[in-house]
Amino acid sequence: MSEERLKAILLGLGAVLTLLFALSPFLYMVLTGMSRYADFLRPERPLEITADHYLTVLTAGSLHFMAYLRNSLVVSAVSAVCAVFAASLAAYALTRLTLPGKTLIMLFTLSVSLFPPVSLVSYLFKFMAGVGWINTYPALILPYVAWTLPLSLWILVSYFSQVPTDLDRAALVDGCSRLQILVKIILPVAIPGVVSTALLAFIFAFNEFLFALMLTTDYRARTIPVGIALFEGLHGQIPWGEIMAAAALTTIPVVILALIFQRRIVQGLTRGAVKA
Repeated sequence: MSEERLKAILLGLGAVLTLLFALSPFLYMVLTGMSRYADFLRPERPLEITADHYLTVLTAGSLHFMAYLRNSLVVSAVSAVCAVFAASLAAYALTRLTLPGKTLIMLFTLSVSLFPPVSLVSYLFKFMAGVGWINTYPALILPYVAWTLPLSLWILVSYFSQVPTDLDRAALVDGCSRLQILVKIILPVAIPGVVSTALLAFIFAFNEFLFALMLTTDYRARTIPVGIALFEGLHGQIPWGEIMAAAALTTIPVVILALIFQRRIVQGLTRGAVKA
């Protein structure tokens, strides 16, 4: 066997093993949702495939799964758009304008993001209660934007810095304003970085648990991570089948977005975010 063929076999075997290792929790989650009994791995408990858990999650009004999923999609999408928009303005200013202390601004932004959310949630709850926003979308969107803004800023600054400044000078000669340059020139050129940043911000907001737990009270604004965590059976038991089925269904929107934008995501993370 030639060295090239052996290398290809080893690389393929390593890729398969890595894929199985990464997908094994998801596969177990899907199988648990499809199994009649959650402890199907026990020798005395055979695997019985059924769709009852998935049908219950999708149709049972008491679980409010679709309401939770809708809330998560709306809150995460709005948060990602707002975070990317604000980060784009800041990144353009930091990479194109003559500002003193740019490095200090970036480091300060990063240091603010290092505060653990649990240390801020009590003050945030008092603020949201004072303005009457408890159990509303703005109560989640505002902290999610603030939470994802530092990451969005760092990625976009890294990417905008690679866009040639000659484009700005040519646009200024043609009479464009700074905002027009950003919208019509920089963002289209930097679209892979913008898309990857938006998807990361979306995923961060979609998976967030603490703020959604503290700032919502029912299905009208509660997001899917908290909703699944609060699933409970009729007599207080934990319905593992419904929980796993709901968790498997919840991953579908994120997987679809990743598949649609995977090429731009890879371009954005490899061409922009690796160089500051």
